[in-house]
Amino acid sequence: MSITHFTAADAAVLLIDHQVGTMSWVRSTDLEGLTTRALTLARAAAALKMPLVLTSSEEENVQGPLLAELAEIAPAAFAARVRRRGVVNAMDDPAFAAAVRATDRRNLIIAGVTNDVCTVFPTLTALEQGYQVQVVADAGGSLTADADAIAVRRMERAGADIVGTSQVLAQLAGNWTSPAGQLVMPLTASLIPT
Repeated sequence: MSITHFTAADAAVLLIDHQVGTMSWVRSTDLEGLTTRALTLARAAAALKMPLVLTSSEEENVQGPLLAELAEIAPAAFAARVRRRGVVNAMDDPAFAAAVRATDRRNLIIAGVTNDVCTVFPTLTALEQGYQVQVVADAGGSLTADADAIAVRRMERAGADIVGTSQVLAQLAGNWTSPAGQLVMPLTASLIPT
């Protein structure tokens, strides 16, 4: 198995369904940490000028709106977010798939609010379509720890690299003294538990 290091110049960030209602269903990790990690990924993408694709499902129903902070962090990506009408697998939604293709990146950094639903299906589809995928497993969770572990194993067996938010930040920095490193370094502090 070859190891691929993604860079800000060759990867896109996909954040799937980080919605206030759906987030409240996660029980495998703490909500505050999950929120912090998802927003940190968005901040890194914005700071490094990486393509950021946001999507939501049924915002007007129990899933609720996307995290309001995303509109502040990445206003253009938030305004262009793909509002899916009940499609579970985001990659099955033509508008989302088109937005991913429009990034012109074959390396995808994916985090979905629930690893066992929001993350697993688009990850499997992206892999089938020839994308290289890093799943940021700690920027999502599941209804149970078992469901989370099962989903992560399934994605890993299919060929996704399973990573954490801090690994992604370090990878994108490459060197803390580089311009990218200087942009990313301050974001790492948000990941330290208080």
